[in-house]
Amino acid sequence: MKNLLTDIADIAVGNAHDAEVRTGVTVIRCLSPMVCAVDVAGGGPGTRETDALAPENLVEAVDAIVLSGGSVYGLAAADAVTVKLGEDGTGFGIIDLPGVPKSPIVPAAILYDLANNGDKKWGEAPPYYRLGKEALANASSNFELGNAGAGYGALAGAIKGGLGSASYQSKNGFKVAALVAVNCFGSVMIPNSKQLWAAPFQQEHKLNNDASAFDPEDWGAAKINPGARQNTSLAVVATDMQLTQAQAKRMAKMAQAGLARAIRPIAAPFDGDVVFALAADDKTEPPIDAMMLSRIGSLAADCLTQAVARAVISATTTGQHQCYRDWCDN
Repeated sequence: MKNLLTDIADIAVGNAHDAEVRTGVTVIRCLSPMVCAVDVAGGGPGTRETDALAPENLVEAVDAIVLSGGSVYGLAAADAVTVKLGEDGTGFGIIDLPGVPKSPIVPAAILYDLANNGDKKWGEAPPYYRLGKEALANASSNFELGNAGAGYGALAGAIKGGLGSASYQSKNGFKVAALVAVNCFGSVMIPNSKQLWAAPFQQEHKLNNDASAFDPEDWGAAKINPGARQNTSLAVVATDMQLTQAQAKRMAKMAQAGLARAIRPIAAPFDGDVVFALAADDKTEPPIDAMMLSRIGSLAADCLTQAVARAVISATTTGQHQCYRDWCDN
């Protein structure tokens, strides 16, 4: 176990970034189609192909998921991934017809990193199509955290955000994992302290968990004067268990609790928080029962909390945006 989303079979992750623009893209590549659902909790989301994932609709499985910086410009990253997968013959088709390309299913979500002091004077050539293509080409079982991919230009409240991931193997042997790009309005730190809300859930970094008393109306190191659609945490949770699409939807909903434990406040009108859920598309076994689904959803939330902490701990200072470690040193 690498404590990464890629601990789930048939998942590869690729990152790409543009240091000058201070933005990036993360591609979650499903090496075989996987059942997918999505839960949107934030008040200002930016997404693509999420309507297709509703349980009552035709499509159940996806070929990739794209998480991107760049706000609405970042949706172009999914175009690049779709084109490349289609060129390779990957995608959905009701029947095979000569000369008719398949349609790769590539849901996407974007976060706002336009105001992080990167050079956004790109004219008619935003970098996201190029970054989407590069991220797909970089997809593998190992990938960087912190200032990487969709988390490259992200800000977590008043400090540097980033990309994080975590995984867990149950006593029964099944696995659950999470990946998140943290660009939240809320604070990841407890008020009047330098402790992370997610500290009790961390496996690798044993932090002091003695929280100081705080005012419930004190949001600590949240962003000042946030604007609409400028703050988002984008997440993917996954399991190697076989789920129906409706069960994957419940997994995504339960996983939202992982963000709520690590970020305060969460799902505000300014946020575009989105959680995708991936599961095995192997119909050789009967669907799991409600109790097992509860276990999977609970573990997904725990992994997502840990992933937020790893994103923040792994990030490094960029310009005037201090990372968590530098913030604690001051």
